[in-house]
Amino acid sequence: MPSDNQRLALLPVGRTGPRDRPSLLLTGGSGVLGRALIDELSADFDLLCLRRDTPLRDPRVRELQGDLGAPRLGLSPLAWHELALEVDVVLHAAAETDWRTPPQDITRTDLRGADNMLDLAARADAPLYLVSTAFVAHTPTEEERRCFPGAAACLDSRARAEQMTREAGVPGAIVRPSVVLGDSVSGRTTGQQGLTETIGSMVLGQAPVLPGTPGSRIDMVPQDYVSRAIGDLVRGGVADGEYWLTAGKEAIGLREFADVCADVAVRHGLPRPRRPRFVPVDAVHRLLLPMLAGTSLPASLRRRLEYCAELLPVFQRELPFDTSLGERDCGTRLTRTDLRAALVRNAESWAADRAGLLTRNRTAAAAALEVAS
Repeated sequence: MPSDNQRLALLPVGRTGPRDRPSLLLTGGSGVLGRALIDELSADFDLLCLRRDTPLRDPRVRELQGDLGAPRLGLSPLAWHELALEVDVVLHAAAETDWRTPPQDITRTDLRGADNMLDLAARADAPLYLVSTAFVAHTPTEEERRCFPGAAACLDSRARAEQMTREAGVPGAIVRPSVVLGDSVSGRTTGQQGLTETIGSMVLGQAPVLPGTPGSRIDMVPQDYVSRAIGDLVRGGVADGEYWLTAGKEAIGLREFADVCADVAVRHGLPRPRRPRFVPVDAVHRLLLPMLAGTSLPASLRRRLEYCAELLPVFQRELPFDTSLGERDCGTRLTRTDLRAALVRNAESWAADRAGLLTRNRTAAAAALEVAS
């Protein structure tokens, strides 16, 4: 995609006035990782968060209203120039994550956003830290592009944004988280995300299948581990490199993942869910997807199966990834025990927020048992 910006056509003339802390522009501050990054960085930086419509309403940040995909973020030339004068660090964590968005819109938003942030960093003479994804390690197959166009567009646009960053020559680093789990201590997360939905479906026994084999693993990292690693890189002034923020060889297997969710269900008075059937990649393409095309299934079951199929590009992968966690200026390495404990807390947090739903399911299960007896 051609750039809408002419690199360094207008240079900042210098910082204006003394400041107690450096200024950091953060994109994606309202997202799952963005909120954790605000927690991590607010003590050390004057945070300026780009947002389009919904205010963050966080007293620790100043907000800049703009459009990530518009030239100069939709700002006037003067406001764009003044922004470059102010910013000391750019942390670009925003990207289109809804796989149901039209692929062309995903590509346009992600690439224009990366181009704008690179242009701003160059004008500001500021390092840029690009938050990508570990799943760029895998190029979607043609069949995946046909079956999961939104997911494929997300992966392709992240890979192209990385290439733009490498070619721009702006100092900074590329970071690649895997699946971001909620907080490792509280289990809390901002908003709803795919992994949270999967945990909930498995606790309720509503996940009949999962893409993968019993030996497959899902690489996930708690949001506080990811934000701490990014914070260390930024505070350490790391000016180059690519960092994998992943569980690596400690990634949890799908069987263990399912058993943790089943244990949480039992602790909350639900019947122990039947373990999902693990469907290998060839069976997903050969059996599950053609079945979904038939439209004869109940709508609720169809939606659950469609969601399971969409997880294929994430779950059905050759693991483990590399990991940079625990390296100098890059957070703390995870152990399998850490990951299991974080998963339990995330599942417990999901259950605690849905007491009414769990009560209805307990009542329904008891009624079904009474009828059966």
